[in-house]
Amino acid sequence: MPCRNRTAIIMESMRLFSDTADAIAATRSKLAKIRTLSEYFKSLPDPDLRAAAIFFTGRPFPLFDARTLSLGGSILTRALQDISGADPAALHEAYMRTPDLGEVAESLLNPTNAVDVSPSEVFGVFEDIVNTSGVAPKLHAITALLRRLTAKEAKYVIKIVTGEMRIGLKENTVEEAIAAAFERPVASVRRANMSLGDIGETAVIARNGSLGEMSLRLFRPLKFMLATPADSEAEIFETFPNGFYVEDKYDGIRGQLHIEPPRAAIYSRTLDDVSHQFPEIVRSAEQLARDLNVSFILDGEVVGFRDDRVLPFGMLQQRLGRKMPSELLLKDVPVSLMIFDVLYFDGRTLIDAPLSERKRSLENIEWTGSLRIAPCVRVDTRTPLEPLFQQSAERRNEGLMLKDPESLYTPGKRGMSWLKWKKTLATLDVAVTGVEFGHGRRRSVLSDYTFAVQHEGQLLNIGKAYSGLTDQEILDMTEYFKQHTIADHGWFREVEPAVVLEITFNGIQKSSRHNSGFALRFPRIVRIRHDKRLEDIDSLETVQKIFDSTNVHRM
Repeated sequence: MPCRNRTAIIMESMRLFSDTADAIAATRSKLAKIRTLSEYFKSLPDPDLRAAAIFFTGRPFPLFDARTLSLGGSILTRALQDISGADPAALHEAYMRTPDLGEVAESLLNPTNAVDVSPSEVFGVFEDIVNTSGVAPKLHAITALLRRLTAKEAKYVIKIVTGEMRIGLKENTVEEAIAAAFERPVASVRRANMSLGDIGETAVIARNGSLGEMSLRLFRPLKFMLATPADSEAEIFETFPNGFYVEDKYDGIRGQLHIEPPRAAIYSRTLDDVSHQFPEIVRSAEQLARDLNVSFILDGEVVGFRDDRVLPFGMLQQRLGRKMPSELLLKDVPVSLMIFDVLYFDGRTLIDAPLSERKRSLENIEWTGSLRIAPCVRVDTRTPLEPLFQQSAERRNEGLMLKDPESLYTPGKRGMSWLKWKKTLATLDVAVTGVEFGHGRRRSVLSDYTFAVQHEGQLLNIGKAYSGLTDQEILDMTEYFKQHTIADHGWFREVEPAVVLEITFNGIQKSSRHNSGFALRFPRIVRIRHDKRLEDIDSLETVQKIFDSTNVHRM
């Protein structure tokens, strides 16, 4: 009996989690990854199953859960130094060998004091850290946890904290492993995960056999449907031979509005609750809820809007990231939600209904206050789109959205049912990987940013920019990067790749200076993309596509 109990403890520990993660990382076969993960899921009790499923998506918390650990690179490196006794030089040398804090932990830590810790216990520590204020208490909590783990377990806990699992798993692969483990249809697992925004809860429900046809849950945001860039009118008409809707492409931030009387809340593209940033939208939604006594989930774009005109994005940017806008700012930069889709209406989930039906539902509502229906027209015959493009520009918008009337709403997917068309040279969304102190009056702030695109799970540097941000933004970023430094080389700091920038440029050229093989000519920062995460940045494939198209135009 004692032996059997001991085995049960091991089966529930992070030791098996880390062994499973290593096995998944060691194979390139998707089927082998699914098989390994599904066998692991079968062995777990419900609390550990829920935590482990979340962790294997590379997150400490479910997708719908906006809580953050606020454990920057500086805290983690201090914890590793404290446990290992390594001096800064040894830590730096380890990081130079493998620029991944999880791998550094495995190379430095001594496993002799390790005890069995279950995934659900790790999840509980994460929840405690979220509720802890101050650097010192957070450092104490994560250090105490890491001391209880083997070197390999610590590696994966740190990878979860930093969002850098990188073992060849995507969320849809984890969904397939859940389906295989508990012999459920993959489509049902995906539907449940989409509805719940919690793959851990989805796994537990799948085991207990109650997936069913789950409807969307209010105040649990789901991923946004995404659009694919279009290059030309010819491509648009070829993609939509039976006609399409044309909408303005707004230069704002995506917003998902949930309304259930008497409450309303708005969520960003990163699924964070940003209701406090846009109180006028929430007030209008709450009034609509009282007037109609109907529940909604709406998709739209938050834009600065005054005197029936869209305001420049630079003005909207003043509203972003603030805990609470001042009354003066609310007056100077009022906002509206331009609504172009409805996902849930009066108890009915609509994502499986065609866009034409969803549009009709929107048209039957009298929108007031800061809620506005986004104008659209239907194009059924081959006709020049240039006049529509010019009209969009006159309304201070940046292009056109083209949508298939028969398209279903596919959360988190970027397919050919929705296209976006901008005729200017494309911008790129990139992740900051390194920062430097500036020169002259900027010599005391981190104002020069090295940035990267992604390719097959790796970040590849492609350029450096130092212009485009305000002095206040640079000051704020300086403090942020100091707290999220991975390695400090004095003049240059390697930082956690968590800040996303939108970059414009004059061209792309081949270059051996960066590991991407490309360099941007005269890159400038357009804005900080607070609404995007690391997984949203552009790929090397996009860079290659822009490079190829501009070279063709030169020939």
